Amino acid sequence: MQLQKTIIHYNDKSVELPPNKMSFFDEFYVDFKTIKEGKYQRIQMTLHPKGEVVLQQIELQFEQSYEHSSNRSIFCNGFQSWSESREYSKEESIPTLKGIAKPYMQYYGDYHFPMIKRGKGLLHSWTYSYIRSNDKLNFIGSINERMAFTLIQHDTTKNTMTVNCDCAKHHLEHSFPILDLFLMQGKETDVFDAYFETLECPPPKAKPAVGWTSWYHYYTKISEEIILKNLEAYAEKEEAIDIFQIDDGYQTAVGDWLSIKPNFPNGMGSIAQKIHQHNYKAGLWLAPFICEKNSDIFKNKKAWLLKDEQNKPIKAGYNPGWSGWFYVLDFYNKEVQEYLTTVLHTMLSKWNFDLLKVDFLYAVCILPRHNKTRGQIMYDAMDFLRQIVDKKLILGCGVPLGSSFGLVDYCRIGADIHLKWEHKLLKWLRNRERVSTAIALNSTIGRWQLNGRAWQNDPDVFLLRDKKNSLTPTQQYTILLLNTLLGNVLFTSDFVGDYSDEQWGEYQEMLHWKDSSINKVQVLDNDRYLIHLQNKNKHYTAACNLSARKTNIPINKNTIELEPYESMILESR
Repeated sequence: MQLQKTIIHYNDKSVELPPNKMSFFDEFYVDFKTIKEGKYQRIQMTLHPKGEVVLQQIELQFEQSYEHSSNRSIFCNGFQSWSESREYSKEESIPTLKGIAKPYMQYYGDYHFPMIKRGKGLLHSWTYSYIRSNDKLNFIGSINERMAFTLIQHDTTKNTMTVNCDCAKHHLEHSFPILDLFLMQGKETDVFDAYFETLECPPPKAKPAVGWTSWYHYYTKISEEIILKNLEAYAEKEEAIDIFQIDDGYQTAVGDWLSIKPNFPNGMGSIAQKIHQHNYKAGLWLAPFICEKNSDIFKNKKAWLLKDEQNKPIKAGYNPGWSGWFYVLDFYNKEVQEYLTTVLHTMLSKWNFDLLKVDFLYAVCILPRHNKTRGQIMYDAMDFLRQIVDKKLILGCGVPLGSSFGLVDYCRIGADIHLKWEHKLLKWLRNRERVSTAIALNSTIGRWQLNGRAWQNDPDVFLLRDKKNSLTPTQQYTILLLNTLLGNVLFTSDFVGDYSDEQWGEYQEMLHWKDSSINKVQVLDNDRYLIHLQNKNKHYTAACNLSARKTNIPINKNTIELEPYESMILESR
């Protein structure tokens, strides 16, 4: 990666910066420098305006060869938790949402960002990216996502890489450290260790967790009876789990978090107490920055809603499982912050829950403000949650990852799994944040390096049940294996009281692999992977086939045949 050109677009003007020197212009001056620190370098930029300056874009152009190696691949980190994140070949392109779906889904990802170049050989990544050549990475990552989101774009047809700061229409009046890039070449583990050390992101204090969540069995159709029935089923198995979490469906409407449905007659505090009686931590889901159409907030608190330039409430998306459209709360409204503070204190102190799963977080930063970039808004919101939750646990979901480094204990790193391998309609619509087992597993593999560095990875649930489940036993095993090896949150939504001896035995056998250390994840292609690991002083290789066809995989100087969706662990020799 060789920096060729740096351009600042502002006030309908453009200026080019020479590297490693202070540059002075009529409206501002810029401190722009490259620092060599051991095996890596940093590129830093601070803007010092003399008056108000309206930024449009900051663009760094690098020369980057994508040739010279037949197995060269490019990792592209999606915009938020659900966005597909994996290594791409230089001939691929990243799909964009079909026009018919944009009104409903465009804000889930980066489909509304005009600066993204799309097409064959044009790839883009948020916060960090790398080009892999054999066992070496050429890595670039942002150290400073709290000021602005960082977009990394690869043009493999022109051998150029461009870094953009998401700062369009940002009114700048004070000194602004807008850019801090980390660049390093080296082995995968060394690179990620150095990156998170430079981020000053300490390893997570939260321990890996095994547990249960209500969503992927009952969805919004939950009740106190259902929750307690599942709690007792675990107690009868005498299985030591860590967290028992209640998901969406306890509240009367999304946004009205303290208005509880009548099918929870004894209230949420009573359920948390019963969970604690079994020595499990109690978890609860909420989406703090949105409200649905039928909520009391939407009907009676219009001043709380974030508005567009036409003074219309911002629609963050459409969910047929709720009342359709859902809307964004204006995080900087003092009444909104007071309301959320009351909600969180009630859940954590009065009801006594130990963990909050906070979801749909991307919504808070859909619209930048004249004095706040999307990155600043997202960071402010996450910091707000962290301060209130304090020493209790946060599981983040639906969030731009760089904004959450070091601020959450657990984080979803992939899409929701589906009760089938793929959601055909959402795939046809080219939604990268769709409910999809295939996408969930690809992102679990693609983001495995974050586990134990940024937080404990939540790869979403495994399912072994027969009822209300169209995944085959082979697919179920592959999900369980990948979630166990590459994540530190191992949850299910199954009613374990219905497990056969074989299903229960499969689950308990997989727990033996939970404490394995991962040495390397080898990407053979989009659907075939080798995971090299160590467990109890022995070395193993997991071979995974995520495709619908039989395939041969080279392993331990031999070749094995895997059936469609099959995975297996073999001892290395």
